[in-house]
Amino acid sequence: MSTSASLHAVALAPSAGPGSVWLVPLPRHPYYDHVRLKRVFEDDQSRHRVVVVDAHKLLECAARDDTDYVLPPVGNWHSGKVKGIRGYLDPDNESIPAMPYVTIAARRVRGVLGWLGLQREGVVAFRNGQHRARYLADAGAAAFPVEVHEREAALLESWCGYVAPAMPAPTADTVQGLHLGDL
Repeated sequence: MSTSASLHAVALAPSAGPGSVWLVPLPRHPYYDHVRLKRVFEDDQSRHRVVVVDAHKLLECAARDDTDYVLPPVGNWHSGKVKGIRGYLDPDNESIPAMPYVTIAARRVRGVLGWLGLQREGVVAFRNGQHRARYLADAGAAAFPVEVHEREAALLESWCGYVAPAMPAPTADTVQGLHLGDL
């Protein structure tokens, strides 16, 4: 990694400039504990933005896409595909994979409430990176960055944006998150 690149923890940085490297923790992955991702459009003038998405919400919105190819779960991929994506995302590789690139729209839900215009749903389509996104989610990534055109960033944030879990309120027997009984 070049010394000019800046690192971002995925849940802590909602956007990043050119040269940024995003680290995505993989708590359920036996081969490595994180992946590195970079922006698709590294030029800030590209009018694309990084949004940190909730992995589950993103894939839920992607499952609604009836215009593009939607991949099956990782467990249904052939072993060569799984091995290939695992090798591609390996953080020991010199090259850094690009984060998924998506587009999003809102549409009326099927049924009376949708027909009346009272209920809508987000629909995500992958322009690139659907295998990466599904593999990251399967490996336990709660959230990861994706790139989207700036005019769709707010909509993506509203439907799929990641909200970090709240820290429990300190109690009389905890100090800085440590239980006094552990000291």
